[in-house]
Amino acid sequence: MSNARVERLRKELEQRGLEGIWIASEYNRRYMTGFTGSAGYVFITADRAVLLTDFRYMTQAPEQAIGFEVLEHAPKVTDTLASLLKEAGLSRIAFEQDHMSYGVYAKYGEALDGVELVPVSGLVEQLRMVKDENELAIMREAADLADRTFSHILSFIKPGISEMDVALEMEYFMRKHGATSSSFDTIVASGERSALPHGVASDRIIGTNEFVKLDFGAYYKGYCSDITRTIVVGEPTDRHREIYNIVLEAQLHALEHIRPGMTGREADALARDIIVKHGYGPQFGHSLGHGLGMEVHEYPRLAMSDNTVLTPGMTVTVEPGIYIPGFGGVRIEDDIVITENGIEIITHSTKQLLVI
Repeated sequence: MSNARVERLRKELEQRGLEGIWIASEYNRRYMTGFTGSAGYVFITADRAVLLTDFRYMTQAPEQAIGFEVLEHAPKVTDTLASLLKEAGLSRIAFEQDHMSYGVYAKYGEALDGVELVPVSGLVEQLRMVKDENELAIMREAADLADRTFSHILSFIKPGISEMDVALEMEYFMRKHGATSSSFDTIVASGERSALPHGVASDRIIGTNEFVKLDFGAYYKGYCSDITRTIVVGEPTDRHREIYNIVLEAQLHALEHIRPGMTGREADALARDIIVKHGYGPQFGHSLGHGLGMEVHEYPRLAMSDNTVLTPGMTVTVEPGIYIPGFGGVRIEDDIVITENGIEIITHSTKQLLVI
């Protein structure tokens, strides 16, 4: 696994005329090496692949980072990097500009006198967009855990309990069944708060005859799931049903027609055009979806501004919504994998309007 990823990265470096890269991102470090510790750096050139970490991980790192040299770095990691560059005969190295503050960059510049630091953006992230079979197997398990969490919480939600109580029960269930944590702060937004696209759980007490929007996911074996379902507690009004059915129509249409070769912009339009047709365009203010993997928001995006071409192995969310301030909102979200001929939906919770 690791060696194949290193070779893909080396090809990218060669195409850009770069002789080596210094990786500081924790997610990119884990992706390249398999090392799950909390501290370390990766140094890759045409003929070396090195994981640098500290004393705490000198037993764990060699067991996980198959195919990598594992070195304990000096108290100042730049001293070790300087030695590696000297050994390799390099005076120019790429670094991840999105994962290094200006202050750290300045310190590197001072410590590595005479070395040219070349900023690059999204180099490893571009590789991460297309998942291999091992990654997809884990993501299916993470999605299944999210589905089981939704089934569990349906018997827990009732009028008179707080949004926070619901969120804690969901997070406890996910942790109890194998998740490291939730993928993000669990969203439980009821009543008028359901109109908040990212209304994380509050102390609001769930009432009756109102939407409850649940957006959550399991962080499982290093990968995220991300699902949203909206239910009604009490009796839905005609307006509740109207809004819900429009969002469901848009989501199902997108799932039916998303395919490889389509751009993120084109995928977004599949759902957006339906919501606009029904007169709720201004109430759908976010993109249709986003990439999903080691992080809950990755490349590509299913958005009006994204021209990335969808290719097999990409994993994305499909999550249209309508949000009406003072009344409430609906979002319905699934996780999908782009396949050779279409998509595979890996979240399976019912999308029928559930009334509790």
